[in-house]
Amino acid sequence: MDSQKGILILTPFFRPNIGGVESYLNDLCLSLSSRGYMSYVVTYQPLTSRLKGEKFEKKENLEIHRVWWFGHNWFHKLEPYPLLEFLYLTPCLFIFTYLFMLKNRKKIDCIHAQGLNAAFIAKFLAKIFKKRCVMSTCAIYDFKSKPMLAKITKWTLSSFDKILALADFSKQELLGIGLPAAKIDTYYLWVDQTKYIPADKDTSKQKVNLTGKFIVLFVGRFIKIKGVDILVEVAKKVGKNISFVFIGDDGPYLGFLEKESKEHENIVLIKGLRGQQLIPYYQAADVLIIPSQYEEAFGKVIIEALSCGTPVIGANKGAIPDILDGTVGRIVNPDKENIQKEIEYLHDHPAVLAQLTANCRSYAEKKFSEQNTERIIKSYYS
Repeated sequence: MDSQKGILILTPFFRPNIGGVESYLNDLCLSLSSRGYMSYVVTYQPLTSRLKGEKFEKKENLEIHRVWWFGHNWFHKLEPYPLLEFLYLTPCLFIFTYLFMLKNRKKIDCIHAQGLNAAFIAKFLAKIFKKRCVMSTCAIYDFKSKPMLAKITKWTLSSFDKILALADFSKQELLGIGLPAAKIDTYYLWVDQTKYIPADKDTSKQKVNLTGKFIVLFVGRFIKIKGVDILVEVAKKVGKNISFVFIGDDGPYLGFLEKESKEHENIVLIKGLRGQQLIPYYQAADVLIIPSQYEEAFGKVIIEALSCGTPVIGANKGAIPDILDGTVGRIVNPDKENIQKEIEYLHDHPAVLAQLTANCRSYAEKKFSEQNTERIIKSYYS
């Protein structure tokens, strides 16, 4: 590259905040850095956790600019109210980013907005500073039940140079509100296939102190729409030889899980793990469960588990059926009866489970390698 290309990554959420978007953006920055791009991240201090990052952080080919904002976990509380969420997330980040661009406009070649709130900001900044503008969807927006949001989204994204839809379900949503197909490309997340690798199940279970257990693993925020309460009910109904391991740190169901894990020996709660610290648990698990009760955008934990050789039971919601098929898992209507049925079936049919397990690694290598970054990088040019 003759001259270093500068990418402004505009996002309300970034590490050390915890979540799928944050994990994807960390991977993206690493991939861009390794390819010689300079990434400038403008973001908030964590909004959904008590963690705090440096106000300014600089590493090789990466600068992170974080602004403090009030309201711990207000994002989740305001999710049912799009207008209030917009007012909470957008004005402060707009002002902060505008000031950043005044100082750094010559360093930026392309603005890459993450999600609709960031896209609204980027629409104006791209016009003011005459920059190429790209947006990535990070959620499913359910435009059919939100016609006003659909109109605002179409207006916001109509001026973008490229729209990156996270999996085909998201692309169909955007086409459905009238955005032109020529502007939309589909991208998929990825993991480092040299680090997320399979290991012997029995040995892995010993390493995480779950020897001899049939492990059903849940990784994510402890919120109702993730199906946490349903999974606990299933755990109470199945045999005690099936252990349900919940890994996470935040959400309104954390206290509930702490209580249930003390009362039921097959419910295990593990806190304080994130990123690559999860790998031993993916390797040890017999199956990962995604019992989402809403249209899930992607579920990065799915491809992390598959890369580690662990099949997935996923809800028939959002993009999950787009990234998971019957060769490496099961797609189910995520009610108690169906989830229990699938878990017990795989527990009682080890040969079926073994075949799914054997298929996972090659499936992940084919679909979810770092090559997926190239689709995003291409959008910065054309």
